[in-house]
Amino acid sequence: MTGTKTKSAAPARERILETAKRLFYRNGIRATGIDTIIAEARVAKMSFYNNFPSKDDLVRAFLVARHESWMAAFSGRVERHIEERGLAALAFALDEWFAEPDFRGCAFINTVAEFGQAFEGAMGHKVELEDYVRGIATRLGLSAPERVAGETMIVIEGAIVRAQMGFREGLRDQAASLLQLIERGARD
Repeated sequence: MTGTKTKSAAPARERILETAKRLFYRNGIRATGIDTIIAEARVAKMSFYNNFPSKDDLVRAFLVARHESWMAAFSGRVERHIEERGLAALAFALDEWFAEPDFRGCAFINTVAEFGQAFEGAMGHKVELEDYVRGIATRLGLSAPERVAGETMIVIEGAIVRAQMGFREGLRDQAASLLQLIERGARD
């Protein structure tokens, strides 16, 4: 035995959350029923409710887990490009995400589209992403990092929605061009 857990040997909470992450992102939260998650996670109904008293509790856990994994992947991608590309690194990082075979847009935008602002985790993700962008603007020595972050978020969110709608052709370069304009404006 190598010490790694097989899917069925993983703790029930972990199996439930991993299954929910995949199904909520792929199919949407409302379209994914608890019974489907229980069946695919191979847990008893009682195990589900012992770990997540309600679907809302599972949605909150999904948003936290998705936020952590997405931010780690995104910031890693940005770091690979930032020295050479400056603020436009964000467009290149987004483009790498858009190219993933399971890309289905932003889980947080999708959650707000389904539920409005009912889940704080969806809104909190956007606040933390904007904070991250503000930190990049500061790191790049740009003036008015607050303004840069706000303008950059419009580009990021617009690019995500365009990619989800299937308008990928030239999107990376268009977003990079807008980010370069924002960066130039913050250096003048």
